[in-house]
Amino acid sequence: MKVRSTLTALALVVAPGVAVIGTATDAFAVTKISNATATQMFRDAGITWSSSGGCSDRNNSTCTSFDQLNLTTAQGAVTLKHASGCALNITGGTETGHASGTYSHWNGYKLDYGKNTCITNYIKNNFTYSGLRGDGYPMWTAASGNVYADEGTHWDALYYSCGGC
Repeated sequence: MKVRSTLTALALVVAPGVAVIGTATDAFAVTKISNATATQMFRDAGITWSSSGGCSDRNNSTCTSFDQLNLTTAQGAVTLKHASGCALNITGGTETGHASGTYSHWNGYKLDYGKNTCITNYIKNNFTYSGLRGDGYPMWTAASGNVYADEGTHWDALYYSCGGC
């Protein structure tokens, strides 16, 4: 009964389409959002997204899905868009087919962005070069701790926080 009360209280705090994973005492609880909630947030911020399969099915690797995206990840994208003033197109979300791990696309911590000169210059000029990732890709770290890896054809963004939202 106590857990149910805690979950009910948490449900009252978050917006429709948002689910809280964990309890009020879980220090690492993350707020998950639906594909519909994320796309509305992105649309409102002027962020676009694309999918090679033209779909949003989380279980299809040719889709771009935002199902189970962390709220802080979506907020981080919005923060990047507003801070940079650049066009931002998401090419990868929570769909299957990315590398696994705790801080992965599947677990809602990462987004991929199509590269353009504006966003590349913004990341390289405003964040700190932080060396090569284990797979050899160069990384830049924002003051917020969020990490942007240049994977050649796109930016792989890892969001630990909303980036100052």
